[in-house]
Amino acid sequence: MHFFNPVHKMPLVEIIRGEKSSEAAVATTVSYAKAMGKNPIVVNDCPGFLVNRVLFPYFAGFNLLMRDGAEFEKVDKVMEGFGWPMGPAYLLDVVGLDTAHHAAEVMAQGFPERMGITYESAASVMYKHDRLGQKNNIGFYRYEKDRKGRPQKTPDPETYQLLKDKVEARKEFDKQDITLRMMLPFITETIRCLEDNIVATAQEADMAMVYGLGFPPFRGGPMRHVDEVGAAKVLALCEKYQHLGKLYEAPALLKKMADNNETFYQAV
Repeated sequence: MHFFNPVHKMPLVEIIRGEKSSEAAVATTVSYAKAMGKNPIVVNDCPGFLVNRVLFPYFAGFNLLMRDGAEFEKVDKVMEGFGWPMGPAYLLDVVGLDTAHHAAEVMAQGFPERMGITYESAASVMYKHDRLGQKNNIGFYRYEKDRKGRPQKTPDPETYQLLKDKVEARKEFDKQDITLRMMLPFITETIRCLEDNIVATAQEADMAMVYGLGFPPFRGGPMRHVDEVGAAKVLALCEKYQHLGKLYEAPALLKKMADNNETFYQAV
């Protein structure tokens, strides 16, 4: 069973089916999760399971933007505008930069072609300077507790000083460019999880992203979002951004859907 942080608030629990898991074991675990008031989803095993396997390409998109000169506060603001409860820099601070660093290494070993580490990322720089996020009150942001003891973030100019020699000069990215560079790796990895039978259906994949990560509920999930935009248009966007690396390459399933004018939620 894989819970999500904060456990008392996040409704999703991933039930990971092992190679030798019996149907009785899976059914019992699903019932146990439901008795706890959680929404269980059964997935097959792989590095990161389902949700974290999709989350880390999203973080990789953020690190690439930082490498290319984006400002982390602006990226956070744009992604919050897209509907996320928090932007990627803030989320990394909440997760913990040490936890994220370890998980990124696991994902790089599991999926070296797409998630291999080829440069020192902004997140790695934070980790190497012991800026672990909220757990030690300094990450991309600096944190101070309010009257109720809750951590409140403030921008920290020193972040850019630490990154100065690792990234390009700071420059302006427009809102659409930021959104696409962040969301395309997230969407394509979700599609690959369907291709690899890590998750059985588009509906379950969408539920996992909404309940496990806070994907904007009004967008219905990444697969519903692809249907809204159109597979052919998403494919064209992948082709536009594929120069950024394998994370942006279109999965075979997306190409097939675009060719056949198909959707994940086929009309009855």
